[in-house]
Amino acid sequence: MRRWAWAVVAVLLGGLGARPEAQRTQEPGQRADPPNATASASSREGLPKAPKPSQASGPELSDAHMTWLNFVRRPDDSALRKRCGSRDKKQRDLFGPPGPPGAEVTLETLLREFQELLKEATEHRFSGLLDPLLPQGVGLRLVGEAFHCRLQGPRRVDKRTLVELHGFQAPAAQGAFLRGSGLSLASGRFTAPASGIFQFSASLHVDHSELQGKARLRARDVVRVLICIESLCQRHMSLEAVSGLESNSRVFTAQVQGLLQLQAGQYASVFVDNGSGAVLTIQAGSSFSGLLLGT
Repeated sequence: MRRWAWAVVAVLLGGLGARPEAQRTQEPGQRADPPNATASASSREGLPKAPKPSQASGPELSDAHMTWLNFVRRPDDSALRKRCGSRDKKQRDLFGPPGPPGAEVTLETLLREFQELLKEATEHRFSGLLDPLLPQGVGLRLVGEAFHCRLQGPRRVDKRTLVELHGFQAPAAQGAFLRGSGLSLASGRFTAPASGIFQFSASLHVDHSELQGKARLRARDVVRVLICIESLCQRHMSLEAVSGLESNSRVFTAQVQGLLQLQAGQYASVFVDNGSGAVLTIQAGSSFSGLLLGT
């Protein structure tokens, strides 16, 4: 009976001594297999084994593995993203205090600015095309306002009367020009679009056949051709040419030309002053021309 008791004690003491020895023989870098490792290995005998991580890489492999696990197990940030998005949206919807009222821009102002920009662009492009073709020192400027028109039909001028000519037409022949919108052919008036200095000229064909039957001409039997501003030939500066009626020809030409300064909105037109005692006729084809020299 005592022998059985001593045998049991010896077995127990031997088992307790073997477990520390087994634990000491395990390497520091290895992990103990779980109890079900044998069963799992036996159930996967038919599948190819996954390659074991190399033990030579040391702490670097462990750090990379832990970093990957932290990334995979990161919390879902969709809720945080939604909160940030809603906060930005609310901030964008906020309005500040009202500012001072802006300038009122009308359609006429926009159209005028567009015309000025178009004019400048046209001048720039025109000068750029002609610069290579011109000699050095020669400059060209695009003429914005210029016209040449002719009287459409004969105009009768009674004795001792002052008459404004109207009813012009733009010639269709080559060499004629009509630039800008200042000229009214029906009224015969040129309205300055801007303040500047203009050159005007008029060439009138005067028919004085009724005077040829008279025995003697008087000193006041003359015809004056004028280019006046605002139809005020005496008040404003005007261009004037005086022609006598002593010509033996039935028709003679009276010409006037010169420079006038017009303010924006003022107009210039041609007048005929018949100082004779007979009726004069201004024939069709008499011309009136003008040109903007500069502002």
